[in-house]
Amino acid sequence: MIVDRRRRRGGLSFLRLIFRDLETKKVRTGLTAAAVAISVMAIVTLTVVTDSLQKSAASVLQTGNADFTVAQKGAPDLLNSVVTETQVAQITSTPGVQSAVGVLVTTTRLDASHPVFLEIGVSPNALQTFGVQVLTGRPYGALAPDEIMLGWQAADSLHKHVGDTISFDHSTFRVVGLYSIKQVFGDEASMLPLIPLQAAERKPGTVTLIAVKVTPGTSIEAVRHRIESEHPNLATVRLASEYGRVDRNITFLNAARTGATSIALLIGVIIVMNTMLLSFIERIREFGLLRALGWSRQRLVSLVMGEALGMSILGAAGGVALAFLLTAALAHLSSLQGLLEPQYSASTFLIALYSAVGIGLLAALYPCLRAAFLRPGDALRRE
Repeated sequence: MIVDRRRRRGGLSFLRLIFRDLETKKVRTGLTAAAVAISVMAIVTLTVVTDSLQKSAASVLQTGNADFTVAQKGAPDLLNSVVTETQVAQITSTPGVQSAVGVLVTTTRLDASHPVFLEIGVSPNALQTFGVQVLTGRPYGALAPDEIMLGWQAADSLHKHVGDTISFDHSTFRVVGLYSIKQVFGDEASMLPLIPLQAAERKPGTVTLIAVKVTPGTSIEAVRHRIESEHPNLATVRLASEYGRVDRNITFLNAARTGATSIALLIGVIIVMNTMLLSFIERIREFGLLRALGWSRQRLVSLVMGEALGMSILGAAGGVALAFLLTAALAHLSSLQGLLEPQYSASTFLIALYSAVGIGLLAALYPCLRAAFLRPGDALRRE
């Protein structure tokens, strides 16, 4: 019991020593923590922004009552996906497919508050199959070029009701109904008859994607494999993580995030290592004295490593705070409004902590090696 108490007291004393060193050298601690914070800010911001944009883009594919979505494989972006109505008919007749709804998706700018407003083209006879519930009013006509339905959230934010008009793309539309599709992006969008929208977008006979529902009891994966085998230029998407199969921009975005994260980590390690080395040179006599007083190499290395980790944890906290402010500012940019909705989960804070600890450990490796092989006599003779 006495030995355990002494060990605990020794551990507490060692931690106090680390905290005392960090507090004594406030400028060095602050600058090092700031360097870590900047790296963590870059990593967390890139992660949050990329994940948010990917989820927003994937939400378009998840709109509607479908088990999975079919789109052009490797399209530059989803809105440029081209699927012919012939392929829609072929997929509809594929064994195991209960329904296949061709959907044309495009965007327009309504105003500063709605820079990216979705226009979803669906035939009126496919609305129920697509999962659309008309709340008030009626569905648009199949060939009505001036009729439109608004999602209930879009109608609320635009202060529109059945019978009102709405103008965009140099055209005026009459709101004939309000709908719910029980999906955020769908309920914040508009729906128009497919054929007039194809004509307006100069995309006759083509759609952007196909919402596929399989027959109950049928293997979804088997149907997906059959469709991709019969249509090599198409890809099926069921999960948000698969979105890159039909949108190369997401693949490029993820690659850019990986590269930028690596650069941010490298810069953080170099800056912190430089600071730790300067601190080591300034404290050579101190370390030599500690070794002469009986400190083991392991204890001295633990001191250096503990200080590096302490500064890294401070930097992690600062980096998360800076990332929160930066992403909030980015979300208000006109080009990102409606697309960037930052969400912070437990994994976000773990990424910040892991990044900061990784920077601290890597940066402290060389100073730790120098401290471990330090000779007390040489250190004490150093001017």
